[in-house]
Amino acid sequence: MKPQESTVGSDAPDPMPFGAADLRLTGKQWLVLLGFVVPALSLTPWLWARLQHFETGPDYRLPYALSRDYWLYSQRVRQVAVPKNIILVGDSVVWGEYVRPDGTWSHFLNRGTGSGDRFINGGVNGMFPLALEGLVRHYAPLPRGQKVLLHCNLLWMTSPQADLSSDKEEHFNHSRLVPQFRPRIPCYRADANERLGALIQNRVPFLAWVDHLQDAYFDQRSLPGWTLADDGSDPPHYPHALANPLAQVSLTVPPAPDTDPQRGPDSPRHRPWSKEGKGDTRFEWVDLDASMQWAAFQRLVGLLQDRGNDVFVVVGPFNEHKLVEGNRPAYRKIRDGIAAWLVQRQIPHWVPEALPSPLYADASHPLTAGYELLAQGAYGDAGFRHWTER
Repeated sequence: MKPQESTVGSDAPDPMPFGAADLRLTGKQWLVLLGFVVPALSLTPWLWARLQHFETGPDYRLPYALSRDYWLYSQRVRQVAVPKNIILVGDSVVWGEYVRPDGTWSHFLNRGTGSGDRFINGGVNGMFPLALEGLVRHYAPLPRGQKVLLHCNLLWMTSPQADLSSDKEEHFNHSRLVPQFRPRIPCYRADANERLGALIQNRVPFLAWVDHLQDAYFDQRSLPGWTLADDGSDPPHYPHALANPLAQVSLTVPPAPDTDPQRGPDSPRHRPWSKEGKGDTRFEWVDLDASMQWAAFQRLVGLLQDRGNDVFVVVGPFNEHKLVEGNRPAYRKIRDGIAAWLVQRQIPHWVPEALPSPLYADASHPLTAGYELLAQGAYGDAGFRHWTER
């Protein structure tokens, strides 16, 4: 057999200059392929939103289990962003951490007007200003003129840890929504790959839709993670190992459970923060000038105004009954500083007095009767009434 001749040193072209590949696309072919793939990726979330059954109704709020489903939050905003509605935007105080859907602030505001659906619960559990800024920027398509009631919770300035301005590494909810590079968050230690991934994911609807599938149908897991998840038994059992993943996708957004043992008057969590009502807490308040959360809230107000939204801010009411007497002046200085900033920029707002002590569950969350009283107080404020009616 004649040995194969060597091509080393010859002018013969390398038969595989880019490695072993059976198919190579030319530049024109890549453009044609992208012409199909990019529209398909863009249209899939749009089409899914029209095929998926998303049942809401009066007092609807994003289910607790779907708190990180930002794509679904965006669809909810698109549903309710109409001129007559007022969308309440904020954290778990707006969402209603200790109460049922019919015990929230938005519920009692609706009851005060005799309307069942004008005030919309747009709160998200576990949110805070640095993340709320990202949520509104990327996932809240609010049209010009939309009324937004924005809640300012002073809880996020009670310590450098809550403010995320501490140098010690902190793990916190909704990290994908916070600024990834600027401004720098000292306690946020994600690597460059994670930060870049968050930047891209927030700007590509298809990737947010993939997250929606995981959150809504696969127990907040990726498909491989869901397939390999065990049931916690010993020895472990893998209930999804042979399951058909497509059978999980029902094209119906999972609703919140009819009864939630963690919330409502029948829940052991739904009780006053202290039977004695004596305050012994001393917070390490962060000055407004140094607060990252307050700076984010200011940027959020500016973002809404730049979009042409009609903003009304409610500051607190924080549970100052928890504070030792010597800690209250620092709290009131921050509260009054926020109010002064709102006055200076002519932003409609209301700074309610603290609710009676037994109507709080903790430092910032009212109980059901607290939300009812807070709604009554809002209608007693002339500025709030004028803003809702104009």
